[in-house]
Amino acid sequence: MTPNLKKVSAAGMLITLGIIFGDIGTSPLYTFQTLLQEGGTADIDFVFGAISCVFWTLTLQTTFKYIFITLQADNHGEGGIFSLYALVRRYGKWLAIPAIVGAGTLLADGIITPPISVASAIEGLGQVPKLAHVMIPGSWLIIGIVIGIILLLFFFQQFGTKVVGAAFGPVMLIWFLMIGTLGVLQVAHFPSVLKALNPYYGIHMLISHPRGFWLLGAVFLCTTGAEALYSDLGHCGRKNIQMTWIFVKTTLVLNYLGQGAWVLSQSVKPNFGYINPFYAIVPHFFLIPSVIIATFATIIASQALISGSFTLINEAISMNFWPRIAVKYPSNVRGQIYIPAINWVLCFGCIAVILYFQTSSAMTAAYGFSITIAMLMTTILMYYYMRYKRHWPIWVVTIILCVFISVEFSFFLANSVKILKRLFFLVFEFGLIFTMYIWFKARKINNRFLHFIDLKDQIPLLNALSADKGVSKYATHLIYLTKANNSKQIEQKVMYSIFSRKPKRADVYWFLHIERTDDPYTMEYSVEEIEPDKVIRVEFRLGFRIQPRVNVLFRKVVEDMVSRNELDILSRYESLKKFHMAADFQFVIIEKFLSYNNEFNISEGFILNSYFAIKKLAQSEAKAFGLDTSETRVEKIPLIVKPVSNIVLKRVDPEHSYGGESY
Repeated sequence: MTPNLKKVSAAGMLITLGIIFGDIGTSPLYTFQTLLQEGGTADIDFVFGAISCVFWTLTLQTTFKYIFITLQADNHGEGGIFSLYALVRRYGKWLAIPAIVGAGTLLADGIITPPISVASAIEGLGQVPKLAHVMIPGSWLIIGIVIGIILLLFFFQQFGTKVVGAAFGPVMLIWFLMIGTLGVLQVAHFPSVLKALNPYYGIHMLISHPRGFWLLGAVFLCTTGAEALYSDLGHCGRKNIQMTWIFVKTTLVLNYLGQGAWVLSQSVKPNFGYINPFYAIVPHFFLIPSVIIATFATIIASQALISGSFTLINEAISMNFWPRIAVKYPSNVRGQIYIPAINWVLCFGCIAVILYFQTSSAMTAAYGFSITIAMLMTTILMYYYMRYKRHWPIWVVTIILCVFISVEFSFFLANSVKILKRLFFLVFEFGLIFTMYIWFKARKINNRFLHFIDLKDQIPLLNALSADKGVSKYATHLIYLTKANNSKQIEQKVMYSIFSRKPKRADVYWFLHIERTDDPYTMEYSVEEIEPDKVIRVEFRLGFRIQPRVNVLFRKVVEDMVSRNELDILSRYESLKKFHMAADFQFVIIEKFLSYNNEFNISEGFILNSYFAIKKLAQSEAKAFGLDTSETRVEKIPLIVKPVSNIVLKRVDPEHSYGGESY
């Protein structure tokens, strides 16, 4: 986030419109139509009740929870469920579970938001009289157009959004001005619709309508972008988001009021399966331009969600919730990343959703379940943030928690009936959560069997090995990565690699340790010479959004030390030293594999076997740490968690035979 975006400014608010509010801003395309379809009526009580529910959901859930409270939980300017988890994880080990579930369900949203948004925009062409017989919702023509747009969207991810990103803000400004103006024109013809803002009508509808409570599943569609709004905090800053929301919410409410006014002004109620009130309030001469603007707005909304998915996975990798996979940087814009594997998984998922559901109205029947779970998980983490990080009074925190839990659990129950309609991609959600949980738990088990020893006790051995001319030199500078937080300790497996596998004689032994900080963009290091010109430890302090490119970072450390006259990197070989040749550096990476010499219980066996199966699909340690393969050697050692101990082997005297007979 650039410094000028931390303060409220016209430029900052314009960028905020393009990045933050795309998802929630395009919800009028399908929310009110879905309410009318599920409600089965369009009388004044129902329309007023539906608009009232939408307004108060935007007020309580989006404005109160996210805009005013959750946005305060910024981690050095960054937002999202992993940033929130990083702030509160010290207050409970189990808090990793809501973080994993919240992240998994939020990622699952990434395969339904683009198709439902783009499809609802393109289906608007069916409102044009000359195209009505061709642009039928669910027709192969519309499906083909939507798939084509989504393929292009995902294809261009690899090039970044630097070029087109500048247009996001102006396009979304036009979008919000358009929907607000369309709403005002209808409200002017039916001003009594403003009564719908009274909460009485919403409560009355929920109580009196036969499907009252279950209609909350459709009402929830109006706020599905709120969780993504918090995830994108780092792009624009809290102040810009809060100020821009005033404008965004005003235009959204005006548009919902306008749709309601149009419905009530119709003497004969149309079939809302085919007629979308959003496009019905658009003047005929402006229909095609409105569809074009809506299409661009939904593409921008989809782009924001895809970028958010990349950021979420990148944070998960940094915090050891996800296997290390290739992460690319398509531009020099800070925070803009591209993850090929996730990109194409989302792409194929979106296409499968379109082919399976075919129409936007069918997609809304399965939409919202994941987001309610993600919101509940954020609420759990927010409790710890408010109580233990901000030290708010317990009675204030309890009231806020009760309000949020009551509202969100009601939405969860109303959306739970959709689970049968969304079995199609429950596998996707389960796969995401399962992968994060297995990776997290297996790393915990793995770390349990790390044995550290006193490094000072190993110094005489290292000095003796380094001076032993009888052992061929392995490298001038030998570098290991270590997990030891304390500079006085080192893993036993590292010393085993140096002394026992094949003795590795070197002139200088380096031990590099990476500490992850709660600050997303920390980049610091410290150097400690444990034994002068023999054993050196480097401590890197990296934010959870910084890629651990060890090769580049280590080279920078060496350059700094040379410039300070702290290190001589001339070759130690006499034949090369006189020609001022640079010394050689060799990294050694130690990778574990699951030994057959283990007796697990069912739980640990399942977790570890799953972990190593997933690990085969991930990047190697060398690639993950950005190490050049020409300078890196990978050693594999067995992981023995519970060695087989019940072997009963009896020794007997040998039997001698001659000519086939014993003697």
